[in-house]
Amino acid sequence: MLEVENLSVRYGMIQAVHDISFQVNQGEIVTLVGANGAGKTTILRTISGLVRAYSGHIFFEQQEINKKAPQKIVAKGLSQVPEGRHVFHGLTVFENLEMGAFLQKGKQQKEALDQVFSKFPVLKERRNQDAATLSGGEQQMLAMGRALMSKPKLLLLDEPSMGLAPIFIKEIFSTIEEIKKQGTTVLLIEQNAQMALSIADRGYVLESGKIVLQGTGKELADSDEVKKAYLGG
Repeated sequence: MLEVENLSVRYGMIQAVHDISFQVNQGEIVTLVGANGAGKTTILRTISGLVRAYSGHIFFEQQEINKKAPQKIVAKGLSQVPEGRHVFHGLTVFENLEMGAFLQKGKQQKEALDQVFSKFPVLKERRNQDAATLSGGEQQMLAMGRALMSKPKLLLLDEPSMGLAPIFIKEIFSTIEEIKKQGTTVLLIEQNAQMALSIADRGYVLESGKIVLQGTGKELADSDEVKKAYLGG
């Protein structure tokens, strides 16, 4: 579904991503794990069209997308949940969800809304509440719900567990698994390597903008190198 070939990204003279290649197959959860500054968010932002690649190619369903505008990439079926949630304060929960549904019309929008409310009942309860008044975990649910309103084929998740209490982290990861079961492919960026690898079909380990390890979620979780660096083993 997604193929990244020899991707390099620079910010001025600083190279953040070094000639990486990876793929995401339909129906998978694939995770990129690594420390802060490894290049994970840059990769996601480049796939979404928010950052321009210095070199390399990004294909989605065999069509090159790395020179397309972000809104055209969303229209093709990619949607991103940004790091830090970035819900719209001053708008209600419902209005935030509407912002994610700009591609959906009438009946389609209502169907998308019903699906989001079924996944996140608390959002339905608080649909008329200012998004700024939600807890961190509820804001993360709202950010995920907003992305799902466009009915994406591929959902890009950037650090969904960041800053959340353990009870919310467990709930968020359960929801990611449910999203996969319902047919949406997931590319997950996470510092919480243990949680990410526990639900991932496959994973890639990033260090300083380079892929240094790859394998199934279980293979990486069992790797002595990954345990030492990321799992406290």
